[in-house]
Amino acid sequence: MTGATTIEAMQAEADTRRWLERAVIGLNLCPFAKAVHVKAQIHFAVYMPADEAGLIEMLLAEANELAALDASVRDTTLLIAPNTLADFLDFNDFTARAERKLARAGFDGVFQLASFHPQFQFGGTEPDDISNATNRAPYPTLHLLREDSVSRAVEAFPEAEAIFERNIETLEALGAEGWAALDVGPGSARR
Repeated sequence: MTGATTIEAMQAEADTRRWLERAVIGLNLCPFAKAVHVKAQIHFAVYMPADEAGLIEMLLAEANELAALDASVRDTTLLIAPNTLADFLDFNDFTARAERKLARAGFDGVFQLASFHPQFQFGGTEPDDISNATNRAPYPTLHLLREDSVSRAVEAFPEAEAIFERNIETLEALGAEGWAALDVGPGSARR
């Protein structure tokens, strides 16, 4: 994503917030997201260059910053990379490398790394399968989650393992037209 498709950092953050509010929270795709959003405990960081090595460095810096703060101040971080890793398979490979880097930096058991991508695709599905929308964000996004917070949320949520299946049902009921009507893609926050 370079040249004409490059987007400004403020726009990338605004679009990602819109996606979080309309899709993730609005459709209740993650029942744990609303509480940290309402308490302003989600940090949004935007990495603008198209350099994978720099993105790893920023991820590690964000992990160190998150570890230094109390969860009541910052519980989670979304690292948005609008100009990097436009190809989903490259992003998927990158995410695996990023997880290894986090573990080597001492964050194994401290953080989980989730990932979202505009072209996310589950294995065995077609690109236009609506179930893929559960992990689609406006831009390539890495999500640092505190293991302790995830454990507490899962304990407090009955049948946490059923979230994925419920999300698929929600999206199938919504359909492609309903997903499109949410208007949560790149540039959506300025429309």
